Amino acid sequence: MFMVKRFLNSGSWLRVAALSLCSLGITVTGAQAADFPGDRPITLVVPFAAGGPTDKVARELALAMGKQLKGQVIVDNSPGAGGTIGAKKVINSKNDGYTLLISYSGYHVGNPALMDKLPWDPVKDYSPIALLTVSTNVIAVHPSVPVNNLKEFIAYAKANPGKLNYASQGNGSVSHVGTEMFKQTTGVDMVHVPYKGSGPAIQDVLAGQVQVFISTPPSLMQHVQSGKLKGLAVTGKNRHPGMPNVPTTAEAGLPSFQLESWVGLFAPAGTPAPVVAKLTDSVKKSLSLPEVKERADAAGVELRYQN
Repeated sequence: MFMVKRFLNSGSWLRVAALSLCSLGITVTGAQAADFPGDRPITLVVPFAAGGPTDKVARELALAMGKQLKGQVIVDNSPGAGGTIGAKKVINSKNDGYTLLISYSGYHVGNPALMDKLPWDPVKDYSPIALLTVSTNVIAVHPSVPVNNLKEFIAYAKANPGKLNYASQGNGSVSHVGTEMFKQTTGVDMVHVPYKGSGPAIQDVLAGQVQVFISTPPSLMQHVQSGKLKGLAVTGKNRHPGMPNVPTTAEAGLPSFQLESWVGLFAPAGTPAPVVAKLTDSVKKSLSLPEVKERADAAGVELRYQN
């Protein structure tokens, strides 16, 4: 099973990173934290292009957090280099709570495992604020692929090695690593086409320029529902309520393949604990709002707050 799921099941997300706060000198008093953020805007840096699922989570959170903190929270899309551009922008900023990273498991867990010289450390360089969402993934293909279910797709791909292209959100993303694991599990051969997020990827998938996309429900659900894409399987233990006719991988004959991903909020390492605590509290309150849950359910995202 993919490393992301094991990471989530480890008992506490980024527990080791949280311990780093204990050794940091705190220079912000409770009174100063009470005034945070004041009249300064908070920026949520998203290491993806606009339009993808992580970007949508960020924009929903920005609206809700702005109301909770009585301030302005804006989204800054900084895609590229497998998430490194956005990641470095945050760690190179002041650790005062005004520049935060919305990251997801493909970059925050996958990249350190895949790259020998990653110019940022997911534990040492960040103070974790909160886990936000967890999503299953969907195996989807363009209607031009002459298959109707997962078994037919695997057989077709094996019979046509190297002729199918698959999209990913970028090198090291869950859609990249997850699809490579799908290839290893099934023995199929497909060509990787990386993009700077789900937004631009889905456009080429819908156009048929790329035939296969394994991604989260926010990227694919409406297109599966409309028939613009074929949903072959959901990679979780249960069917997705927004796509009740799409079987799980187990139901489709591939029980060994499961894939989940998460989105979390991070501050630069050394951000004062009172500020992190206030940000965490604002996230908890934001995710508990009925309208936020309603929109998350409609988008096919599971809210899962954890500090």
